[in-house]
Amino acid sequence: MMRALLLSGHLMPDENLASRVAEHAAAAGLHDVAIWLCDVQQSVLRLLPGRVPAPGGSGAELPVDGTLAGRAFQYGRILPAPGPDGKGFRWWVPLLDGSERLGVLAVRTAADDAHTLEDMECLAALVAVVLVSRADHSDFLARLVRSRRMTAAAELQWQLMPPRAYADDRVVIGAVMEPAYEVAGDAYDYATDQGKVHLAIFDAMGHDTAAGLTANLAVASCRNQRRQGVGLPDIGPGIERVLLEQFHRDSYVTVVLADLDARTGMLRWISHGHHPPVVIRGGRWITYLHCSPGHPLGTDLGLTAAVCREQLEPGDRVVLYTDGITEARNPGGQEFGLHGFLDFLMRHHADALPVPETMRRLIRSILGHHHGTLRDDATVLLLEWHGPTPYPPGQAAALLGIPKETRPSRTPAGGPGAR
Repeated sequence: MMRALLLSGHLMPDENLASRVAEHAAAAGLHDVAIWLCDVQQSVLRLLPGRVPAPGGSGAELPVDGTLAGRAFQYGRILPAPGPDGKGFRWWVPLLDGSERLGVLAVRTAADDAHTLEDMECLAALVAVVLVSRADHSDFLARLVRSRRMTAAAELQWQLMPPRAYADDRVVIGAVMEPAYEVAGDAYDYATDQGKVHLAIFDAMGHDTAAGLTANLAVASCRNQRRQGVGLPDIGPGIERVLLEQFHRDSYVTVVLADLDARTGMLRWISHGHHPPVVIRGGRWITYLHCSPGHPLGTDLGLTAAVCREQLEPGDRVVLYTDGITEARNPGGQEFGLHGFLDFLMRHHADALPVPETMRRLIRSILGHHHGTLRDDATVLLLEWHGPTPYPPGQAAALLGIPKETRPSRTPAGGPGAR
């Protein structure tokens, strides 16, 4: 199955992907495979068209909240689905690219033993790799995961952003950015480099295409300097030089730049006119990381930003955010507020939810508070540090933040409880 899919995938048109996956999977005893992809706002799962009928859903769309398919997506776990005739077994299998959640597979099998479960995991992993490899050049897939028209500025931003989730043996990162279809001036960035993790969050002046261009130029300049070995204190001035050359003080961006030594937990950061980072410790304590800020980049005010340090403890969560999260008001004039924002994160930390799922629920809560409409961009970048020792080998569930007591475990065959 794996060999056939890999070889046929080189020249496979996107519109044939669902049918080819179902065809090759059936040869390995995995039947009626259907691919469901999550939309941009992570609120619904949408069926990738193919010849195979989709088990588990009568239409082409399923909500993430309140469905078994959605629960498999939220927690990254294979879940049994009721079969229509009581024969065989049906499953919802998460599609994960690393820790980035793409959607789920619907699968029917004759058995529920460990070998069958491993086959489903392998199929899902390969399908995820194929989907990611095609995403940047496929309008077919891009249209599928959109529920409405996206602005040119938002198109620009999403093409620039790294995945909304990342995990390795010491850190888990999650990010959200709204309004997904109209975002303009906000951006986030992260990267890894030999044991170091770079973080950045940007908020450009305005909420239009010009703001999007400013944010994009700032992110590109930041990456360009990092990759040339420029140190943290000099990245901000380098971004400003590029912005001044292009915009002549007519546009600016506030920024937090940070790096974490993932082996020691030493966090360094610089603020250029932006809200300082926040650390959530033990799920109960909040530490506001105050530091003398510099001026917003592009204003050329000559204020020097200090480089500040914080020693993290294992399990700490570092939070970067833009003011659209805390300052936006609902139609009644009530702010979500910094307190409400941090209280939400602490409560869901206590629930031991995976970091990506915490981020998804956060943005759903903020959108609900504002009746689905945000007047400003709202972005959060969250990093959880595991500690100086890596996660135990092979514990992919731990990298996603899934608590041990809820991770799927194999039991002898005999029913859906096998996982």
